[in-house]
Amino acid sequence: MTTVHIVLNDSEVPLERFGPWLAQPGVELVVHDLPAGDALPSPDADGIVIMGGRQNAYADDDSPFLAEVRRLVVECVTVGTPVLGVCLGAQLIAAATGGRVTVADPRGGEHGYVRMRGTAAGTADPVLGPALAAGSQDAAWVPVMHGDAVTELPPGADLLASSDVYVQAFRVGSAIGVQFHPEASPDLLERWARLTGGDAAAIRPAAAVADPEAEAVGAALALAWVGTLRPGAESRRAG
Repeated sequence: MTTVHIVLNDSEVPLERFGPWLAQPGVELVVHDLPAGDALPSPDADGIVIMGGRQNAYADDDSPFLAEVRRLVVECVTVGTPVLGVCLGAQLIAAATGGRVTVADPRGGEHGYVRMRGTAAGTADPVLGPALAAGSQDAAWVPVMHGDAVTELPPGADLLASSDVYVQAFRVGSAIGVQFHPEASPDLLERWARLTGGDAAAIRPAAAVADPEAEAVGAALALAWVGTLRPGAESRRAG
């Protein structure tokens, strides 16, 4: 049995559509709800998904567990544990490994759906490549909801994809970060827009155009990432 550890940073940012995509035969999901006081997984895990949140990547005063998440990322990259970071999770990967995250980026946030274009490294990446291939033409629709942004990649990281404005995916060693929300349905995007004072009414018309492709991209990303895990690595290390 392969165990995927899900790190939740915010109760309003659930696993949602990612759950069934990740829970393939032979894969067990273990949720670590950090705001509820759960402990983090070991860096020797089979694989770790770090979800998003309304915090910024440096908000240790409000969410002290974020410093522990950043330390976990460094340990995972050191030992080669596969990590997938989503939105805040991606920003935590960048901050932990020497990159830079700009809080409330002055270029403005992205809300709803954007077109993501891959680089040569992204097309060749074992996780992002299949996600890009699920898009159409030279880009892929993806769901987004963020105001902070990765503005400097960590040393040695590969840029995998960007929108017209922001980094959307990068890889540093065994960790891949995606700024977009592959897990988010239109209903969840609408909820987030209401919570943040955004234009919730604009989500549904945009989803009619973009969500079928965005859902395919998210499913392809999740399945490809699961395919990079090393079945039984966690139990072998424990033994």
